[in-house]
Amino acid sequence: MIKKKPGIDIIDKILDACYKHNPDALFIMSLMHQYEERGSLSKKQMEGLYLKAAKVPDLQPNWLATLEAEILKRPTRDKTPAASLKPMEVKDLLTENRIKEILEKYPQHRRVVFLQSKISNNQILTPDEKKEVEKFHKLLIK
Repeated sequence: MIKKKPGIDIIDKILDACYKHNPDALFIMSLMHQYEERGSLSKKQMEGLYLKAAKVPDLQPNWLATLEAEILKRPTRDKTPAASLKPMEVKDLLTENRIKEILEKYPQHRRVVFLQSKISNNQILTPDEKKEVEKFHKLLIK
C-alpha cells in the first residue's frame, strides 16, 4: 500500500470496522482490496463507504466526520454530456435560387460558382457570403 502521509489512517480503520460489522459485504471487500492496492479511493467510493459506515452502530462519530471531511476535500469531477449533433440547418432556398438565376445568365461567374460548390458540398454559407449573393443578384439580374 502506498501511503501519502504517515500517521493514523482513518479510512483503513473505517474499512476494518465495516468489514467486522458485515464480513460478507462484497462492496466493502472490494474497497479494502483497492485501498490496499492503490492506497486511495475515489470520491464516489468514499461516499459509498460513508453510507455503509453510517449504518455501523459501534463506529466512532469522529471517524465519520473525518471521512466526510476527506470527501469534501476531493474535487468533484463531472463528466460533460456528450456533444449533441447540431441539427442541419434548413437549406436557404432563396439563396440557392438566386445562385441558379445568376449562373443561368452568367455561367462562368467564378465567385458564384464557388458558392454553389459550397452549397452542393453541404457547407453552410456565412452571412457575408449570403449578402454577396444578394448583391450579385441585384447587380446582374434586376
